Amino acid sequence: MIRPMVIADVDAVLAIEREVQPYQWTRGNFTDALNSAYLCSVDSVEIVEGHPEQGIEILSYAILMPVVDEAELLTIGVAAGQQRKGLGRKILGYMLDEARERDMRCVFLEVRASNMGAIALYQRAGFIRVGTRRGYYKNGDNVEDALTMACELKVGSNG
Repeated sequence: MIRPMVIADVDAVLAIEREVQPYQWTRGNFTDALNSAYLCSVDSVEIVEGHPEQGIEILSYAILMPVVDEAELLTIGVAAGQQRKGLGRKILGYMLDEARERDMRCVFLEVRASNMGAIALYQRAGFIRVGTRRGYYKNGDNVEDALTMACELKVGSNG
Protein backbone atom coordinates (compact mmCIF):
# COMPACT_ATOMS: atom_id res chain seq x y z
CA MET A 1 0.00 0.00 0.00
CA ILE A 2 1.55 3.31 -1.07
CA ARG A 3 0.75 6.13 1.32
CA PRO A 4 2.20 9.45 2.47
CA MET A 5 5.35 9.15 4.56
CA VAL A 6 4.99 10.35 8.15
CA ILE A 7 7.65 11.23 10.70
CA ALA A 8 7.14 7.83 12.40
CA ASP A 9 8.38 6.17 9.17
CA VAL A 10 11.74 7.93 9.14
CA ASP A 11 13.62 5.29 11.19
CA ALA A 12 12.50 2.49 8.85
CA VAL A 13 13.24 4.59 5.77
CA LEU A 14 16.69 5.45 7.14
CA ALA A 15 17.40 1.76 7.70
CA ILE A 16 16.62 1.06 4.03
CA GLU A 17 18.62 4.11 2.95
CA ARG A 18 21.70 2.88 4.85
CA GLU A 19 21.27 -0.59 3.40
CA VAL A 20 20.90 0.33 -0.29
CA GLN A 21 22.31 3.81 -0.97
CA PRO A 22 26.04 4.48 -1.29
CA TYR A 23 25.39 8.25 -0.97
CA GLN A 24 22.94 8.41 1.90
CA TRP A 25 20.46 10.94 3.09
CA THR A 26 20.45 11.84 6.78
CA ARG A 27 17.57 11.89 9.23
CA GLY A 28 17.59 15.67 8.82
CA ASN A 29 17.22 15.36 5.03
CA PHE A 30 14.11 13.22 5.44
CA THR A 31 12.53 15.36 8.17
CA ASP A 32 13.28 18.53 6.17
CA ALA A 33 11.53 17.00 3.14
CA LEU A 34 8.50 16.15 5.27
CA ASN A 35 8.46 19.60 6.88
CA SER A 36 8.80 21.27 3.47
CA ALA A 37 5.66 19.51 2.22
CA TYR A 38 7.51 17.64 -0.50
CA LEU A 39 5.66 14.63 -1.85
CA CYS A 40 7.06 11.90 0.41
CA SER A 41 5.65 8.41 -0.03
CA VAL A 42 6.26 4.91 1.26
CA ASP A 43 5.06 1.52 0.11
CA SER A 44 4.31 -0.55 3.18
CA VAL A 45 2.74 -3.82 4.12
CA GLU A 46 1.10 -4.83 7.35
CA ILE A 47 2.79 -7.83 8.94
CA VAL A 48 0.12 -10.28 10.02
CA GLU A 49 -0.88 -10.82 13.61
CA GLY A 50 0.99 -13.66 15.22
CA HIS A 51 4.17 -12.97 13.24
CA PRO A 52 7.14 -12.31 15.56
CA GLU A 53 7.66 -8.87 13.95
CA GLN A 54 4.04 -7.75 13.89
CA GLY A 55 3.45 -4.21 12.62
CA ILE A 56 4.12 -2.27 9.43
CA GLU A 57 7.09 -2.98 7.16
CA ILE A 58 8.29 -0.26 4.80
CA LEU A 59 9.23 -1.81 1.45
CA SER A 60 10.17 1.30 -0.53
CA TYR A 61 10.12 5.09 -0.41
CA ALA A 62 10.41 8.08 -2.72
CA ILE A 63 10.54 11.85 -2.38
CA LEU A 64 9.48 14.29 -5.07
CA MET A 65 10.12 18.03 -4.79
CA PRO A 66 7.60 20.08 -6.78
CA VAL A 67 8.69 23.47 -8.14
CA VAL A 68 6.01 25.42 -10.04
CA ASP A 69 5.13 23.06 -12.94
CA GLU A 70 8.16 20.76 -12.68
CA ALA A 71 9.39 18.35 -10.06
CA GLU A 72 12.61 16.65 -9.07
CA LEU A 73 12.75 13.07 -7.84
CA LEU A 74 15.16 13.57 -4.96
CA THR A 75 15.47 10.00 -3.73
CA ILE A 76 13.96 6.58 -4.19
CA GLY A 77 14.86 3.30 -2.53
CA VAL A 78 13.68 -0.28 -2.19
CA ALA A 79 14.65 -2.50 0.75
CA ALA A 80 17.43 -4.89 -0.25
CA GLY A 81 15.33 -7.98 0.44
CA GLN A 82 12.48 -6.60 -1.68
CA GLN A 83 14.44 -5.64 -4.80
CA ARG A 84 13.72 -7.16 -8.22
CA LYS A 85 10.02 -7.58 -7.38
CA GLY A 86 8.69 -4.53 -9.26
CA LEU A 87 8.47 -2.29 -6.21
CA GLY A 88 10.77 0.37 -7.68
CA ARG A 89 8.61 0.52 -10.80
CA LYS A 90 5.48 0.65 -8.62
CA ILE A 91 6.54 3.59 -6.44
CA LEU A 92 8.13 5.45 -9.36
CA GLY A 93 4.88 5.10 -11.33
CA TYR A 94 2.94 6.32 -8.33
CA MET A 95 5.17 9.39 -7.99
CA LEU A 96 4.83 10.20 -11.70
CA ASP A 97 1.04 9.86 -11.43
CA GLU A 98 1.06 12.18 -8.42
CA ALA A 99 3.12 14.72 -10.39
CA ARG A 100 0.59 14.54 -13.25
CA GLU A 101 -2.29 15.10 -10.83
CA ARG A 102 -0.52 18.24 -9.62
CA ASP A 103 -0.20 19.45 -13.24
CA MET A 104 3.57 19.00 -13.35
CA ARG A 105 4.84 18.94 -16.92
CA CYS A 106 8.25 17.34 -16.29
CA VAL A 107 10.12 15.34 -13.64
CA PHE A 108 13.91 15.50 -13.39
CA LEU A 109 16.35 13.33 -11.46
CA GLU A 110 20.04 12.57 -11.05
CA VAL A 111 21.32 9.00 -11.00
CA ARG A 112 24.80 7.57 -10.52
CA ALA A 113 26.31 6.88 -13.94
CA SER A 114 27.21 3.34 -12.79
CA ASN A 115 23.72 2.50 -11.51
CA MET A 116 22.59 0.55 -14.56
CA GLY A 117 19.57 -1.01 -12.84
CA ALA A 118 18.16 2.39 -11.87
CA ILE A 119 18.95 3.88 -15.29
CA ALA A 120 17.04 1.03 -16.96
CA LEU A 121 14.10 1.53 -14.57
CA TYR A 122 13.97 5.24 -15.35
CA GLN A 123 14.23 4.67 -19.10
CA ARG A 124 11.33 2.18 -19.00
CA ALA A 125 9.30 4.85 -17.18
CA GLY A 126 9.95 7.36 -19.97
CA PHE A 127 12.99 9.24 -18.69
CA ILE A 128 15.67 10.31 -21.16
CA ARG A 129 19.20 11.46 -20.47
CA VAL A 130 19.54 15.24 -20.73
CA GLY A 131 22.99 15.84 -19.25
CA THR A 132 25.87 14.84 -17.02
CA ARG A 133 27.02 16.39 -13.75
CA ARG A 134 30.72 15.64 -13.39
CA GLY A 135 31.81 14.59 -9.90
CA TYR A 136 28.28 15.08 -8.51
CA TYR A 137 28.42 12.21 -6.03
CA LYS A 138 31.21 12.44 -3.45
CA ASN A 139 31.75 10.06 -0.57
CA GLY A 140 35.28 10.14 0.83
CA ASP A 141 37.63 9.26 -2.02
CA ASN A 142 34.74 7.99 -4.15
CA VAL A 143 33.63 10.49 -6.76
CA GLU A 144 31.09 9.64 -9.41
CA ASP A 145 29.28 11.44 -12.21
CA ALA A 146 25.52 11.81 -12.22
CA LEU A 147 23.35 11.46 -15.26
CA THR A 148 20.58 14.02 -15.37
CA MET A 149 17.36 12.55 -16.73
CA ALA A 150 13.95 14.04 -17.51
CA CYS A 151 10.48 12.63 -18.10
CA GLU A 152 7.95 14.80 -19.92
CA LEU A 153 4.51 14.20 -18.46
CA LYS A 154 1.24 14.21 -20.31
CA VAL A 155 -0.94 15.99 -17.81
CA GLY A 156 -4.29 14.33 -17.23
CA SER A 157 -3.21 10.93 -18.59
CA ASN A 158 -1.18 7.94 -17.52
CA GLY A 159 1.60 8.19 -20.05
